[in-house]
Amino acid sequence: MLIIRPARQSDLGDLMDLSHAVGTGMTSMPANEGSWLEKLTRSEASFKSPAMGPQGEIYFMVLEDTETKKAVGTTALYAGVGLKYPFYSYKISTLVSASSELETTRKMKVMHLVNDYTGATEIGSLYLSKEYRQPGIGQFLSRCRYLTLADFPDRFGDMVMAEMRGWQDKNGDSPFWAHLGEKFFGIAFENADKISSVKGTQIISDLMPKYPIYIDLLPEEAQEVIGKPHESSSPALRLLEKEGFNFNGYVDVFDGGPSVEVPTRNIKTLQSSRVAKLNGTTDQTAAEDQSNLYMISNANIDAYRMCLQPAELDGAQSIKLTQETIDALRLKDGDEIRYVKFRENKS
Repeated sequence: MLIIRPARQSDLGDLMDLSHAVGTGMTSMPANEGSWLEKLTRSEASFKSPAMGPQGEIYFMVLEDTETKKAVGTTALYAGVGLKYPFYSYKISTLVSASSELETTRKMKVMHLVNDYTGATEIGSLYLSKEYRQPGIGQFLSRCRYLTLADFPDRFGDMVMAEMRGWQDKNGDSPFWAHLGEKFFGIAFENADKISSVKGTQIISDLMPKYPIYIDLLPEEAQEVIGKPHESSSPALRLLEKEGFNFNGYVDVFDGGPSVEVPTRNIKTLQSSRVAKLNGTTDQTAAEDQSNLYMISNANIDAYRMCLQPAELDGAQSIKLTQETIDALRLKDGDEIRYVKFRENKS
């Protein structure tokens, strides 16, 4: 069985392997043991802390194969981004200039360096090992975070956002970085990417321009990739859009990848989720019905677990699960769980 649970320091070896597989461009998963230990320590503390609203906590989770005991995927929520360290984005806006003498009006797209997402919840660090990329698993790993938002609303803010990896060519080069960021940093993209992931965003404060960037002054190949996701991020972006996320003109300062956002209350999986009490085990026929899959959480912050398994609804607020699911989620009869149908029946 595959379960999602909070990451722990004993996962370090598996997480380093996953980081090496990711490569450059995913700053939340650096191939650096010190950074991972710091993140895992913060995540463990976040799950143990009382709910006091978002204050920069990290809720980092892994997908575990219970047969091998290995972490084979990652997913995370970052509550209250920008409260401890600045969270930078470029915001695209339009400037309008007019000349009565020339009888002309000109519209120019510009990018401003902003901190507009301060206090929002960021979802990120989504990665799944290639050998586990089977139908539904990646979607489960992505959508499970919305159950967490529903389970513990006092730990998160009113807005959720996600940064998508920006477009790169077949050699891994970013035209956006080459024609903008590199001019100010004077280093290669992968080096800037690594420094920001390991040492934080101070280098952005120190070196990025504070004045508007006129997009029309950039080379065309850089203009074309502003707000364009990396090919590998396109499936994840489609999942986000199905949940209600929208692109509102914010892009990453390094690679120009799009940031998308949604009010927490409007996330479709969160809206569709329900709470029920465990009321015994389901029969074997129901257990084998893969068309009756549910995302299920134990809603217990002290031993948080989620899985994707068949279930049998037994009334509006009662549910039956397989014994394997009950054991994996560490449940007992009468415990409260949260669930949502994985695939809605099409009419």
